[in-house]
Amino acid sequence: MAESPPPNRAAAAAKIAANPSGYKVCEGCDSIVGSGAALCPNCHSYRFDSSPERVILQARILGSREQTSVTADDLG
Repeated sequence: MAESPPPNRAAAAAKIAANPSGYKVCEGCDSIVGSGAALCPNCHSYRFDSSPERVILQARILGSREQTSVTADDLG
């Protein structure tokens, strides 16, 4: 079975930066999660920064580099 292509991180970052109110940044691992999340799916932290400035900054950082963390999708 062929693997799916890697996600376009820059496009995902642009989508997040265009609507920062729909997201927040985990203060445990710096992942970006949806604004409705109660726990980070990566590190299970419950502390988040939902300021638009922080979300946009983190989206730009994550969108400009390769993925370095292991996510639930990687394990499943």
